[in-house]
Amino acid sequence: MLEVRLKVLKLSAQGLPQSWISLEQAVLHYASDEVRWEMGARVATFHGGHNAITGNQSIITVNSIIGTKGVPNINPFNLKPGLTNGKLFARDRNVCAYCGDHFHEEELTREHIIPFAQNGIDTWMNVVTACRACNHRKSSRTPEQANMPLLYTPYVPSLWEDFILRNRRILADQMEFLMAHVPRTSRLLV
Repeated sequence: MLEVRLKVLKLSAQGLPQSWISLEQAVLHYASDEVRWEMGARVATFHGGHNAITGNQSIITVNSIIGTKGVPNINPFNLKPGLTNGKLFARDRNVCAYCGDHFHEEELTREHIIPFAQNGIDTWMNVVTACRACNHRKSSRTPEQANMPLLYTPYVPSLWEDFILRNRRILADQMEFLMAHVPRTSRLLV
């Protein structure tokens, strides 16, 4: 039986990531003749009704990556990815920015480099992953004030990295496609 959580990577006709969609949403794109091209593996086949004249059954096969017709009305390069703890920890590979140890997600915290108490803000460039002990030790001080230098610098994930960070069940062909477009400086390549 096909796993329900499987997602199809929907791209613009130009190949820019648009969204992760369900198999059902992908079928609607196919049925509406909105799929311009497809890549990756065939992940599902749906059988419909029979044509009254020919007797042929309608069949829609869904690939893991689809390019849809039309031009997006937004410039995806102007989008800033939403900041969540899950995506932050994935960006930082579950490594504490202060002690350098690797932790499970439940042992990590979102650490503000410039703390709220010193007018810090909650943005990708002001947060890193920290273990609970280091976050507590640093408290409401900057790394310099706490004498706790950062082991790596924060960065805003690219559009391609964001699509990787937001989906935990990426198929191999989808991952290969996305990884081919991440910046060479991406921490995801390490």
